[in-house]
Amino acid sequence: MTVIDCRDPGSWGAALDEAVHALGRGALVVLPTGTAYGVAADAFSPTAVDALAAAKGRGRVAPPVLVPDARTVDGLCTDVPDEVRALLAQEWPGPLTLVLRAQPSLAWDLAPDGTVAVRSPDHPAALALLRRTGPLAVTGAHRAGGAPATTVEQAREQLGDAVHVYLDAGPLDGGERSTVVDATVTPARVLRPGAVPADRLATVLDAATGEGDA
Repeated sequence: MTVIDCRDPGSWGAALDEAVHALGRGALVVLPTGTAYGVAADAFSPTAVDALAAAKGRGRVAPPVLVPDARTVDGLCTDVPDEVRALLAQEWPGPLTLVLRAQPSLAWDLAPDGTVAVRSPDHPAALALLRRTGPLAVTGAHRAGGAPATTVEQAREQLGDAVHVYLDAGPLDGGERSTVVDATVTPARVLRPGAVPADRLATVLDAATGEGDA
């Protein structure tokens, strides 16, 4: 287990090298995701995703997938409506998780029902890592039923040696969790309220579809 300070962007080279190598070996990495720490695995490695579930202490549940930017979505998802792209343009990176239809050709098993939840995290260190690794399966860096970790110390207390690399970005603000939107239906609907208010989502969606025109 290695803890690496990544508060200084000047240190990201070595820190991210270690994290990239660990993920490539199927190991787990804790990283800042905005308001709390998450634990990440290679999204295309069933063994790594199984290790993610074991670290959480729960059965296998398809975790959200974090991506560096909206351009990555087309490689993972299909049938993305224009109004959803408008949401991505306004709210990413940030606390908005979108459930979309997964590309059927992908060599992974994170979409057993044909959908995948995707988000672009609002933390520069996480985005820098994702630009090097590509999509990562990420869930909260805490045991099932435990409190979200807003410091690396809290994540270590819960996950311990199950994680190979901890990227320490200092204390996070522990703000409201992401809003989850089902974008596989029309109109899109909120599955879980969160940091992005429903009225702001509605404004963007209505403007993109022309329904907000007088």
